[in-house]
Amino acid sequence: MPSLLVTSTTCAAIPRVSIRVSVNGFPAFLPKEVDKIRDPFARDMAKRIERLPVKISFSTSSIMSSCVKPLQERGTEPVVLLHGFDSSCLEWRYSYPLLEGAGLDTWAVDILGWGFSDLQMLPPCNVAAKREHLYQLWRTYIARPMVLVGPSLGASVALDFVANHPETVSKLVMIDASVYAEGTGNLAKLPRIVAYAGVSILKSIPLRFYVNSLALNNVSLQSSWDSMNAGRLHCLQPWWEDATVDFMLSGGYDVRNHVKQIKQETLIIWGQDDQIVSSKLALRLHHELPDSTLVQIPGCGHIPHVEKPELVVQYILKFIRRE
Repeated sequence: MPSLLVTSTTCAAIPRVSIRVSVNGFPAFLPKEVDKIRDPFARDMAKRIERLPVKISFSTSSIMSSCVKPLQERGTEPVVLLHGFDSSCLEWRYSYPLLEGAGLDTWAVDILGWGFSDLQMLPPCNVAAKREHLYQLWRTYIARPMVLVGPSLGASVALDFVANHPETVSKLVMIDASVYAEGTGNLAKLPRIVAYAGVSILKSIPLRFYVNSLALNNVSLQSSWDSMNAGRLHCLQPWWEDATVDFMLSGGYDVRNHVKQIKQETLIIWGQDDQIVSSKLALRLHHELPDSTLVQIPGCGHIPHVEKPELVVQYILKFIRRE
């Protein structure tokens, strides 16, 4: 991946939640395999992951929720980065430092059920639970209209959230958006024991490496391997299988009816060589969203913020600042 230049800004610090840190500098709640990741951007991002208590209605205890939050609050319009299906905030390892370096109050948030939150209590991880968790995190720690960014399935998470809490989102960014699927489809009808068997395969190294190779366009074998290790790390959490099966059997996201209802100004970014979600759907989404701008990136696959971080950040900054 290309080297990234990050500038700094001096502002008042945001209070941080205390966490235990292991000798190698990573939060102690991360799987020990984090130390095997070679990508320096992933390592730096992992060292900044925190857990913040989020109170939700479906549990008597707060969920210690993982995210990367601004080191310093600048008072700018907050930018909240979601991630794709079965991923984590590490997905933003290349783009996050650029957004932060540009002076934006940037959050990278783990969606309930994925990432590195403490789910020992095994809360529900269906669409309604994910929505409430994100809302309560926003209400507790951000509490200002935000620019919400959703890549892949994260775009469905974002659309569902905007449709239910429009007052929380000032602008919307969707990247290679997976918003036309009918939820988890027939997977929701699987017997639980079969669902667990399927999910156990989902975290296997061969499958993860294959999917990662499809998602990225023209990257080296080493870069693909490093990306797979970063993208698989959250699967090593002890509750990952339970949370993923719960989501799968719940039916997942079906947000097709929300698309035309969105009033917020929207930026659509799409890799033209996406082998997972057809770039033809970018044109459909642009047509159906009443106030949208479409940017397509040549020679780029399904995860532009990993593959072309400088371009993605450039487009996001122009969109936010109306340059």
